[in-house]
Amino acid sequence: MANQKATNVTWQEGEISREDRSSILRQRGATIWFTGLSGSGKSTIAVALENALYEIGKLSYRLDGDNVRLGINKNLGFSEADRKENIRRIGEVAKLFGDAGIISLSSFISPYKGDRDEVRALHEQAGLDFIEVFVDCSLAVAEERDPKGLYKKARAGEIKNFTGIDDPYEAPVKPEIHLQTDEMTVEKEVRIVLEHLKKNGLILQQHFTRADDNLEAGAAS
Repeated sequence: MANQKATNVTWQEGEISREDRSSILRQRGATIWFTGLSGSGKSTIAVALENALYEIGKLSYRLDGDNVRLGINKNLGFSEADRKENIRRIGEVAKLFGDAGIISLSSFISPYKGDRDEVRALHEQAGLDFIEVFVDCSLAVAEERDPKGLYKKARAGEIKNFTGIDDPYEAPVKPEIHLQTDEMTVEKEVRIVLEHLKKNGLILQQHFTRADDNLEAGAAS
């Protein structure tokens, strides 16, 4: 974990608790952490899962690797030290989302096991669920997909420190969910994640869809 540099700072508690915020949203905040090679399908699954959660009235927010690097982490590169700081920062952001009662869908290669373990520990210390999802496919399949043309550039030496080519990827040992994306459909992958959330009490509350809300609004008018 990063060292605390600022002194004379104290966490300020408010009067509204995490439970209060969760009761408004009718869900528990958590972080679903998608990790895997570039091209493994992390963002595709996260987008589909966000839509599925929306349809059952659950609030989530995607924290995508590229999106974050265009904003809060725009000053970081792809060295091991910068990757570590990238994951540390997003872990803190995801924790805040969880405390707010939101389900964050974090899609990051996050190649180093130690960095992912630190984010897990951060959530556990805060009493928040951290669900590691190993988005698994072979390097050959990931290179064949190559949606951004990054593997081609890495093989040509145009990109340095590229995971799977000249930088390692440390696969999760015991992830909560293991998805074989070169063997499964996106629909099946989303179903597996939703079933895990229901089984662990994160979205067991009554589901309210947009149609339900429209019916309620009509009855009240």
